[in-house]
This record gives sequence, C-alpha cells and structure tokens, in this order.
Amino acid sequence: MDASITTPPNVTDPGRIIAHRGAKRAAPENTLAAFRKAAEQGVRWVEFDVSLLGDGTAVVHHDATLDRCSLSTGPLSALGSADLEGVDMGARFSDLYRGEPLPTLAEALDLIEALGFHANLEIKPHEVAPAANAEATAKHLTERPWTRERIIVSSYCKATLHALRPILSGQPMAMLFESPPDDWLRVIRELNAAALHMDYRYLSEKIARAARREGVDLRVYTINRPELVAPFRDLGLTSVITDHPPLFLDNADWAAWAKR
Repeated sequence: MDASITTPPNVTDPGRIIAHRGAKRAAPENTLAAFRKAAEQGVRWVEFDVSLLGDGTAVVHHDATLDRCSLSTGPLSALGSADLEGVDMGARFSDLYRGEPLPTLAEALDLIEALGFHANLEIKPHEVAPAANAEATAKHLTERPWTRERIIVSSYCKATLHALRPILSGQPMAMLFESPPDDWLRVIRELNAAALHMDYRYLSEKIARAARREGVDLRVYTINRPELVAPFRDLGLTSVITDHPPLFLDNADWAAWAKR
C-alpha cells in the first residue's frame, strides 16, 4: 500500500467463515436465535443488518418493511420502539421460533459480546439520511469500546460511511459493492477502510490479487457452494459469508483454511 495512506483500523481477527444474518438456514435471520445457532455451529463471526425505525431506534433487520420475515406488515418507518413487543420474527420461519423478537442493535451487540463473536455490521440506507444512520449506529458502538476490535461496519452507501468516519475515527470499515467498480481501491482509501466486501459472482483473480497486494481484507457474500470460490483461497480471499456455515466447516479443506 502507498506509504502516504494511513493504515486503516482493522478487526483483531479477520475471520474466515461468517454466518450471514446469523445462521439463517437454521434459525430466523437477523435474530438473537440465529446468532446463538451460529455459535452452536462453531463460527466466530456473524454478519447482520441494521435499519432504523421511524423514531430512530436501531434494529437488526434487512428489509425496509416487516412483510417478508415477520407476521406483521408495513414499513419500519411507521414503527417506534414501543411497537417492538408486538413483532414476531420467528413464527414465519418455524413454530419452534414463534415469539422470537425483532432485536434492537443494543441487544444484538450485547449478545455478540457475550458470545465472544466478531461481526460485520451492515448499515442499510432505506432512504434514511446518511448522517442519521451513522449517528444511530455510532451511538451504540461508542458506548461499547470493545467494538473497535471486534466489529467492522459496512454499507453499500458510501455517504453513510463518510458520515461515520469523523464520529468514529478508529472504527474498522468495509466498502460494500455488488460488483466493484474499476476505482474500488480509491474508494477504500478515501474512507480509510480496511476491507472490500462484494458479491462472490463478480470476484476475479485480478481483484483478489490486488486486495492482497494492497493489504485489503476481501470478503465475499453470499456463497453456499464452496467449490465456486475455492480457487481464490490462496489468491487473497480473506473470508466467506454464507447462509450455512457447516457447508464450509464440515469440509476438511475449508476447515483447514479457516484455521490459518
């Protein structure tokens, strides 16, 4: 990396196998139950999404509405923290999880700390002002100094990460792309980010080698067929984000790679 570029803050454990939205094949996605299931499966990392309710409460949820994953309907923007008690995030997945709540970011971080996890926290824009998203997330991370070593913040919204950087100068960050543009490295350096997160379908040898050469961690989502990214294990790939960690952890070659 160019000597003029400040070394970006990074997490203490780059991880290898990351549970996408928790162990979402085995438990309702983005719930505390999914995080606990991921721990049972043997991972050290989870990925999860953060969105804001209408009153600014940060919750762990991917979509802009409740429709897909819960028994409720309607936009998150119509809800406040007082409405959380009536949201069931488990019953649509399985009767075994009926009553599983929609977690707040505070609850998720407390469980992550208790489980000893590292995590990729993805901020979802959802037409919320970048500054509002950054401030809501920063509030919880500032209250928990351990997150600077164990949480990397990512987003597709570059403006959100730019708004977050001056608030949390030492927070590890990743720029998230589906398919990285030609100038992806410039964007990474602009943000003083430590990592590139991207869709595995657009991963190339050129990107992998450039990431390794420049000291940028490279994580790919959402890969549920290990053979498709196996050629990149020795070219610069840092981590895989998967819906079902046992696909990798129960494979001898991947399990060995995960311990490097």
